[in-house]
Amino acid sequence: MRVDHLTFAAGPAGLKAEAERLGDLLGARFRDGGFHPRFGTRSHILPLADDRYLEVVEVLEHPAAEKAPFGQAVRARSEMGGGWLGWVISVDDLSPFEQRLDRQAVRGSRHFPDGRLLEWDQIGIKGLIADPQLPYFIRWTSEPELLPSALHGEIKLDRIEIAGTRSRVEDWLGTEIGEVVDGVRIKFSSEYGQPGILSATFQTPNGKVKI
Repeated sequence: MRVDHLTFAAGPAGLKAEAERLGDLLGARFRDGGFHPRFGTRSHILPLADDRYLEVVEVLEHPAAEKAPFGQAVRARSEMGGGWLGWVISVDDLSPFEQRLDRQAVRGSRHFPDGRLLEWDQIGIKGLIADPQLPYFIRWTSEPELLPSALHGEIKLDRIEIAGTRSRVEDWLGTEIGEVVDGVRIKFSSEYGQPGILSATFQTPNGKVKI
């Protein structure tokens, strides 16, 4: 079980402007992540240290966006002005989560600008929609050299602050977690009314940056 990536929904300014804004804060440049045909979304990504990455995503006027839970989640967050959408846990086997949630994982994919295809299976977006403090789960099916983490960035994800409770997330994960998960500090704050990611702190060459 790994903290794979964080997802940020673009606000009214759009995907490119949001990626440039976050890139300026972090002192790095995002890459074109391509189009997600099954979800009706597209993304820009920033590779991080420790085999993680940061994703900025935008929903498109596309038929898939109306049907796919991920497209629905991105649209809802963007219509609220944009911001942190969720955190993602990668696992080697999704079957325990499929059994517990009583549904099958769905296939995701995106084409790189050069035409290469990246594929994965994911589950848990409906849980994220219902309770945004919850991560969703992903299992990569493409070769390791195609994964965003293969690009090895210098910026390190240091901490995630979440409005919610540790016990709720532990129930969702099916295991207990400490204050550090896969090298990332996780802080829960229960005084906020709306659950979800409050902030993420990164270690950059220019010091710590909190977004």
